[in-house]
Amino acid sequence: MGNLISDMLSRSPVKPLQDHIQTACEAVALLPHLFEAANLNDWDKVTRLHEEIKKLENDADELKLKIRSNLPKSLFMPVPRQDLLELLLVQDKVANLSKSISGLVVRRRMQTPEAISEAFLNFVGRSVDAALKAKETVNELDELYESGFRGAEVKVVEKLIAKLDKIETETDVMQAELQKSLYAMEHELKPVDVMFLYKLIDMVADVADMAERIGRRLELLLAK
Repeated sequence: MGNLISDMLSRSPVKPLQDHIQTACEAVALLPHLFEAANLNDWDKVTRLHEEIKKLENDADELKLKIRSNLPKSLFMPVPRQDLLELLLVQDKVANLSKSISGLVVRRRMQTPEAISEAFLNFVGRSVDAALKAKETVNELDELYESGFRGAEVKVVEKLIAKLDKIETETDVMQAELQKSLYAMEHELKPVDVMFLYKLIDMVADVADMAERIGRRLELLLAK
């Protein structure tokens, strides 16, 4: 009986979750390169990057389905199964957003106006930073799981979540500044281009928002 309980306790769902967010972050990390290629009119490269992002998003979907099917239902799990599934869904949105953003750029051959190009690329980079910080936080889950979500490891994760919050706040400021700059030049651009640029800015901001939500889900796990 003792061996059975030990075996059940050892079946941690954490590694698949970490693999999933790794794949999602590989997708989002390609976005800065995609925007740089678009601004250089290198549409062949943009298309290749979009296809890579699509493949990674599909890989993330496959991992999501496997995790859903194989996540233990054991009463010995230190946190509820549903909480881990909800964390998985938020992680998956990072990959989904990456595909949606790259798809929009490809379909409309979108470029950012030169006057805001540098600021926009910095904004994209900081949103990617948020996703990577979320991944770093999820990578601490194995230690949390082994400790039963107690002890010194909780402090480590809380500090990472605080850093994640700070990055997301920075992206909020950058988003507002970009929107303000775009508003000032609306008269120079086609109205439909302006509409899609605002949409693009919002979608990039959503990447950082989803990263922050990963932190929120982890906070809820710590509070159980």
